Amino acid sequence: MPNRESFPSTYQPPETSRLGYFYDRPGTTPGQLHLSDDAPPAELVSIDYCRDRATRVVITDPNTIKEHLKTDNVSWIDVLGLGNTATWETLIPIFNLHQMLVEDVVNVPQRPKIEHYGDQLLIVTVMVVLNPNDNGFTKEQVSLVLGKNYLLTIQEEPEKDCFHGVRQRIDTNRGIIRTQGADYLAYCLLDAIVDGFFPVLEHYGEAIEDLEDEVIKRPNQATLAKIYKIRRELLTIRRAIWPQRDAINTLIRDGSHLISKEVQVYLRDCYDHTVQVMDMVETYRELSTGLMDVYLSAVSNKMNEIMKLLTIVSAIFIPLTFIAGVYGMNFDVSKSPFNMPELTWYWGYPLCLALMLAIASSLVYFFWKRGWFRAFS
Repeated sequence: MPNRESFPSTYQPPETSRLGYFYDRPGTTPGQLHLSDDAPPAELVSIDYCRDRATRVVITDPNTIKEHLKTDNVSWIDVLGLGNTATWETLIPIFNLHQMLVEDVVNVPQRPKIEHYGDQLLIVTVMVVLNPNDNGFTKEQVSLVLGKNYLLTIQEEPEKDCFHGVRQRIDTNRGIIRTQGADYLAYCLLDAIVDGFFPVLEHYGEAIEDLEDEVIKRPNQATLAKIYKIRRELLTIRRAIWPQRDAINTLIRDGSHLISKEVQVYLRDCYDHTVQVMDMVETYRELSTGLMDVYLSAVSNKMNEIMKLLTIVSAIFIPLTFIAGVYGMNFDVSKSPFNMPELTWYWGYPLCLALMLAIASSLVYFFWKRGWFRAFS
């Protein structure tokens, strides 16, 4: 077995990139935990089950976990929250965890992946949960450490997850979950994580449909901001599901002595679900890109309509302005009969207005026959 080293208790925050990803400073010792000593301890929940019974308890003393691991029952130890350094100094010797395994679990976010550590299998995944009130989604890392008869799960956020259905199946003995081993439990959780992407994508599908109507009827700056928001969030989902699909495919292809042949069949179904999620993500990304093109076209068409209207108004008033400008000049008919003889006409003013009205009416009729007014109807 690899040598388990003690972890330093001094908190050394990592460098953080603009996109929110962390990276260790050059020369940092491998196995550093980026946890604050004053962080709240993680909540530990144990679900111990077999064919005949299932028990769920909140663990107050982590040392009692050793008793669960000695039985033939399947033990699911759920760690809610990353906790602090003291939490992991207690859990590491209980599960005999490798320092690099703990580093991947604690230093979030990590890329979804599969890692083999002798008698343990680490599965790093990303879970997305739809927020209430249509306010996007939350993304968190969920790590699964699979042993012979136990499964250790570590959730980044303790508030909510998508494992309610799995817990309910264990409690009510529905399906075959209580007749299977810890590897089947790991599959169930993986499947729940992958299936959790579908409600989120359904939300974005409906949002895109609403945006299509808005882009056509009333495009504005708020519409453009909504499109950009959807595109960025879909990119976040894509970054989460793409490596997750590759990790599950690696697990199916390479296998593990901790996963039975029967469970590998179920994993293939889970892989199919990741492919479906990828297809939906790519489809919605293309639709959002198309929405951007439609938005630009709609704005351009709207601008063209405005310019056409201004052109029509200008074309109508230019000859009228010309006539008014000519008759507004200072002519003296006493000097010459050619200096605006119309100024001495008795009906000169009404005739001038009638001429202007006739010109304007002729131009409006001409533009109407050309179909220029249909765009404003």
